[in-house]
Amino acid sequence: MGGWVALLWVLEVFNTATGALTTYGLSPRDVGELRDIIPMAFLHHGFDHLASNTVPLLVLGFLAALNGLRRFAAVVLTIMVVGGLGVWLTAPEHSVTAGASGVIFGLLGYLLIRGFVDHSAVDMVVGLLVLAVYGSALWGVLPSNPAVSWQGHLFGLIAGVLAAFLFRKPAPHNERMG
Repeated sequence: MGGWVALLWVLEVFNTATGALTTYGLSPRDVGELRDIIPMAFLHHGFDHLASNTVPLLVLGFLAALNGLRRFAAVVLTIMVVGGLGVWLTAPEHSVTAGASGVIFGLLGYLLIRGFVDHSAVDMVVGLLVLAVYGSALWGVLPSNPAVSWQGHLFGLIAGVLAAFLFRKPAPHNERMG
């Protein structure tokens, strides 16, 4: 997670210095913009935006990755694609969405649900702790500030819950002799 967050900061420094990455934010309902669904999660609208995403991404990403890097990669990719498609379909005309907050909300949803889906007491406790620390962020899925992509938050959260079901641990197979 440290490497991922470091990459985000390097990209923001590079973009601030050159402006070369500005075109990779996601604009809605333009088929050509679908290519920006993944890159938009790595770009931010300035250092304040990135700073506000850094700690939650580190914490939630670390907790989500504890159950394996392959599963984590699949979960994050699902959040990026499903959440990005939701933004692409619903964001206001002439808007440009960028940032890791969709992934953060996705990881939040994933961690809240994972323990129940996997029938894991440890992951349920993790989910409850995440809810206690980050639960107030859930208000971010509501349209309250036109400068903030509530669509990214909402569809990220939905994608994270979906990922908890898609990548649940297989139920243990109990064989009986007899």
